[in-house]
Amino acid sequence: MLARATPKTSDTEFTTGIVWFRRDLRSFDHAALYHALKTCRQVHCVFVFDKEILDHLPRADRRVEFIQASVVELDAALRALQPSAGLVTLHAVAAQAIPALAKTLHAQAVFASHDDEPQALARDAVVRGALAHMGVALRTYKDHVIFERKEVLTQQGKPYGVFTPYKNAWLKKLDDFYLKSYPVAAYATHLAPCERQPVPSLQDLGFETTNLASLKLPAGASGGQQLVEEFFERIEHYHATRDFPGIKGPSYLGVHLRFGTVSIRQLAAMAYPLHLQGFQGASVWLSELVWRDFYVQILSNFPHVAQGAFKPEYDQIAWQHGKPAKALFEAWCQGQTGYPLVDAAMAQINQTGYMHNRLRMVVASFLVKDLGLDWRWGEAYFAEHLNDFDLASNNGGWQWASSSGCDAQPYFRIFNPTSQSEKFDPEGKFIRRYLPQLAKLSNAAIHAPWTAKPMELQAAEVVLGKTYPQPIVAHDAARTRTLLRYAVVKKPHALPDA
Repeated sequence: MLARATPKTSDTEFTTGIVWFRRDLRSFDHAALYHALKTCRQVHCVFVFDKEILDHLPRADRRVEFIQASVVELDAALRALQPSAGLVTLHAVAAQAIPALAKTLHAQAVFASHDDEPQALARDAVVRGALAHMGVALRTYKDHVIFERKEVLTQQGKPYGVFTPYKNAWLKKLDDFYLKSYPVAAYATHLAPCERQPVPSLQDLGFETTNLASLKLPAGASGGQQLVEEFFERIEHYHATRDFPGIKGPSYLGVHLRFGTVSIRQLAAMAYPLHLQGFQGASVWLSELVWRDFYVQILSNFPHVAQGAFKPEYDQIAWQHGKPAKALFEAWCQGQTGYPLVDAAMAQINQTGYMHNRLRMVVASFLVKDLGLDWRWGEAYFAEHLNDFDLASNNGGWQWASSSGCDAQPYFRIFNPTSQSEKFDPEGKFIRRYLPQLAKLSNAAIHAPWTAKPMELQAAEVVLGKTYPQPIVAHDAARTRTLLRYAVVKKPHALPDA
């Protein structure tokens, strides 16, 4: 991977600085860490287990366990760069703890990575104000995407709302500069001495151990690198395998991208040359990274999407409500819809915190267009359960499925859950893995057990309504209701203002 030029001498602007780690839990190719080390004589590193975030999470949360393990590894990695250094770890309200630490350490500047999620922006505004009151600067840098905010604009100077032209502009703008790594190690001598203190355990933080260790999801930068190496051995076939949940197709790097235990620049720098060489798998995967940037700039430039539809007219849709709607939602959450692929997908997220990308589209379409429920219900459920939950991507995905988002599927495109099952899990391998009660059904019947003959159901020990539910909705009838429900948005509308 290319590295940015390293000057022989550093331009120290500050005596003491602080690097505030957030969703960037690595010690290499780190923009904020690089700029801090380059401009400060001494740099203290800190991570805050933020009570404002943690206090609202369930006590058994795989993400917290992943973060805690990654912070332990980050502390060790900083000590490897400079033996006397390390990571200050606090369990506090970050908006209060960072200014207090800056005062204690007599820091002149705090360095951090950009985070354009609304809650993060509000927190950073509070921190910036408190630091400014003390005469301390807060400097933030792009780090978790290749292009952000208004770096890629239309010829009219406006943010993109359609993916394909955005992708074309993204690829046109990309060059070696944007893929170069930040040479952190060159300035490691500027890391400040740190008293050795253990990182708070899960129990110290008030959390319980989960099943993370059994999920083959290694934490920390070392875990991220392991998955990177494994994926790039099969990236050539990504385009052919990515849609089939029963085989090993995806990169499984979502959670590492979410918490910055891998470098987005490293990943793009590895995929881009393969794309230029014509490897279709690499080109398709690079497009997935572009989608990620696309949704991040959508959230930044159109922040109203965090509360409502990208296209506001879609907020006029009358969704199902009341007790019947809540019962349908509960069946969806628990994987009791009677549609095996939907139920297996929900079992996957409930048991592992992961859901295959194809299945995210299937279950989202089912919730919105078969059950007639507000997409925001599903968005919130994913936000609580996905290991790799990222507001921009999650919101973008749900609005795509509900047709309310930018460049979304047309409202009249409605996934048939049975057809999707037959196409993408033809032998029922994935369904059998998560719904063992259906394992004895034939490949033909497992996608729609209600169509199986009584003798086959009996032989497979399946009793509809007892061992496996009857379908809670008839797809064809639901499709008709959805078309009527979406009638309020048939007319084309202009792109909302940024």
